[in-house]
Amino acid sequence: MAFHGFAVQAKQFSNSASKCQLERVRAILATAHARRFKQRREPRYGSINKGFTELELQRFLRNVHNEKFGLLFRYQAYMGLRVGEVCKLHVSNIDFDKRELTIKSEKSARLDALIIPLDLFKETIEYITKNEASIKASNGYVFFKDNDNNHNNVPYINLNYVRKVFREVLHASDLDQVYATSEETNPTHRERPLYRLTTHSLRHYAITRFAKQTNGNLVLTSRFARHSDPSTTMTYISTRKEELYKEIDNTFSIEQASQVKKRIMSSY
Repeated sequence: MAFHGFAVQAKQFSNSASKCQLERVRAILATAHARRFKQRREPRYGSINKGFTELELQRFLRNVHNEKFGLLFRYQAYMGLRVGEVCKLHVSNIDFDKRELTIKSEKSARLDALIIPLDLFKETIEYITKNEASIKASNGYVFFKDNDNNHNNVPYINLNYVRKVFREVLHASDLDQVYATSEETNPTHRERPLYRLTTHSLRHYAITRFAKQTNGNLVLTSRFARHSDPSTTMTYISTRKEELYKEIDNTFSIEQASQVKKRIMSSY
């Protein structure tokens, strides 16, 4: 509603404003956009792995004691769903005959279909059977709203509540590593800790795992990730530091380094 009111006012202003005034408004909006969003394209975490490792994921899932959140986080970790997508998962999205999930991508609004891993599919059936009444009462949403302090008039679980539970589980798993603090452009905003692992790290894990299982097939991985641009997929595929160092050693051995050094020194 707030955006709609702004859009109406902007349209009214554009109809009466001069060219000079419109140019000035465009410059202001461009500056605001650059300050708020463009700087985020260069991640501050550099080579830090923002995805779960296998051991970290297993430790995290062991500390999820609520079956609803256990299933929700598994859909993120094994199917790469974004947190906003998994919160709105509906029984109509699941083809129980084909073991197939149809999902509307949050970014592109495009419909995609993915097969559900067998173990996850069995867990889903057990969960739906056990919670059939609550799911029906929530108009078919798998992850129904239940004491989550959600005051919005929606029947599915609140996204911010999911993030809150995720953070609690992360703390219980001793995985709440902070790599930096936020750089706030607004002086009234307090700095906040930037955690290495977030709910999106489950999606990072899923995409990296799929890439490894397909021997780095970027086309298949991009389709699994539901990215329209394969170059976006590359930002998700994480290489562990140990693997990176090993490949550096394999590619550029100590002996080769010594030879390079001799060649350089001989030129002096």
